[in-house]
Amino acid sequence: MRSLLYMTTASIVTYNHHLLDFEPVLRSLFASPVDTIFVIDHSDDMMDLKQELQEFAERVLCGEPELKLKAEHGFQLIYIPHENNGYGGGHNVALKEAQKLGSKYHLVVNPDVWFGPEVIPSLIEYMDAHEEVGQMMPKVMYPNGNIQRLAKMLPTPLDIIGRFCLPNFIIKRRNAKYELCQSGFTKTMNVPYLSGCFMFFRMSAFDEVGLFDEHFFMYAEDIDMTRRMHQKYSTLYYPKVTIYHTFTRGSRKSLRLWRIHVVNIFLYFNKWGWWRDAERKEINENVKRQIGGAL
Repeated sequence: MRSLLYMTTASIVTYNHHLLDFEPVLRSLFASPVDTIFVIDHSDDMMDLKQELQEFAERVLCGEPELKLKAEHGFQLIYIPHENNGYGGGHNVALKEAQKLGSKYHLVVNPDVWFGPEVIPSLIEYMDAHEEVGQMMPKVMYPNGNIQRLAKMLPTPLDIIGRFCLPNFIIKRRNAKYELCQSGFTKTMNVPYLSGCFMFFRMSAFDEVGLFDEHFFMYAEDIDMTRRMHQKYSTLYYPKVTIYHTFTRGSRKSLRLWRIHVVNIFLYFNKWGWWRDAERKEINENVKRQIGGAL
């Protein structure tokens, strides 16, 4: 295993996922300089998953010389069954373990993401050279190659409510501003809202910022986390490397998930302010100036 000074850890939170559902992201992490992967399982009844993960790891790590060497140097795949305390809460379980290990960087990643072996080394190299950066997210693409607009300004209530309730032809222009479409997503940007599908963190930043706020069960924890990180560090959209994300939009297909989404958005605005949020206005104005235009 590498020196603790350079240790990188990662976590995946699963809920009734089978191994095949997140095998691509596991293979991506195996091929990357990640020393420990935590799988936090919130499932009600997935008793076979631990055994499946162990067998899968042994099979893959023994299949290639480089991966076998990685295993010999102390790589770990750690399975932790846990009560369902939400997306951020599940990752907090892993983050606390990563802190105990002395990890320098940590990746929070969705089960439906995959990427090439160049991604994490590029992020590590950039963060090593820029100590002011606390969080990064690469360019995110759909499997068909279309870009996902997952680097955003801080939302106002109208931005969120409009996406739920208003027809696209009414909200389209405002949504384009909120999603920074004018940027073209071609340059590195310091933005206050990065998607929770892939959040690459500097571990020492959590000493100042704190871990995920577990009042948010799902959907708003990434807005809250990036915003708190953005108050003290740069939070970068970094398009020089690319990941792929299936992005199923579960809350648009499930009434239960839709209700969870709505409740957590209300919690977010109750925490930070609905219409009166001076910090949001200042941060978003800074984003507009950075992009250089009339957003």
